[in-house]
Amino acid sequence: MSSSLAVRAPTESAAQRIQQAVSSVIRGKAEAVRLAVTTLLTGGHLLIEDVPGVGKTTLARALAHVLGGTFHRIQFTSDLMPSDVLGVSVYNQREGKFEFKPGPIFAHVVVADEINRATPRTQSAMLEAMNDSQVSVDGETYVLEQPFMVVATQNPQEPFGTYPLPESQMDRFLLRIRMGYPEGAEERKLVSERGGGDPVSTLRPAATLSEVRALQDRVDRIRVDGALLDYIMTVVSETRRSPLLSLGVSPRGAISWYRAAQAHALVDGRDFCVPDDIKQLALSALAHRVVLASAHESLGRTRDEAERVVAEILERVPIPE
Repeated sequence: MSSSLAVRAPTESAAQRIQQAVSSVIRGKAEAVRLAVTTLLTGGHLLIEDVPGVGKTTLARALAHVLGGTFHRIQFTSDLMPSDVLGVSVYNQREGKFEFKPGPIFAHVVVADEINRATPRTQSAMLEAMNDSQVSVDGETYVLEQPFMVVATQNPQEPFGTYPLPESQMDRFLLRIRMGYPEGAEERKLVSERGGGDPVSTLRPAATLSEVRALQDRVDRIRVDGALLDYIMTVVSETRRSPLLSLGVSPRGAISWYRAAQAHALVDGRDFCVPDDIKQLALSALAHRVVLASAHESLGRTRDEAERVVAEILERVPIPE
């Protein structure tokens, strides 16, 4: 991959350059791209629930390319072991000692494809990396290079042979989104242009890794009015009191929603949050963190019902102007 940066307008921020570069290959999905970049700037992780073939992996690969960073894709299956993800210590006969061979988790952008097909043991191997940006193997701790982002995918329409993600794992994802099908005109253009190869391979870096790290540091300095914070806390409290939910939003979920709103403002080029930053992210930040009081048969139904309950709470609680 070329290390030279793409041509940039002097007034463009690195966040906007990243967003525009990814959008050049993810056609007609501006909101999905925006949320992916928002997740990146918080140092968080993204869960994409959708059917195969709508661009989930392409989105992750495009992010890695425009950052000039490394990218690994892990196909999760029922026989995948934790060592297949984290790495393994191998004995070096010549040196007379064990050497650690890093697994695919050691990358700037990692796609955990169909993450719910792996056993809970393997899924849990991701928790330390996603929460603390480090990996512990054989008593040794290895720090993951920043930026580090996991983009996990799962198909809500195919529950057979899958292991539902536990609440602790769901809570590690900053946002949960859907890609959806492209609009008719965009899909027609996509079909006509994709016959000649992989468009992601033509992407050039739009920002350096150090620029991304600087953006992540700036997120915490985005101003949030006290009234907006009060709104966040009221909504979170309502999820915990709702008779329709057996588990409300955790403190980690409240922090994630708050920081996602800050990053959302930064992507827009602002140093302060507005009410739309908070409300536009509410479903993506909260619905996957709650548990319904009554279980349903399918993952897709559970997701829709959880979103409906959260949406009703958002309708009841007035957002400050």
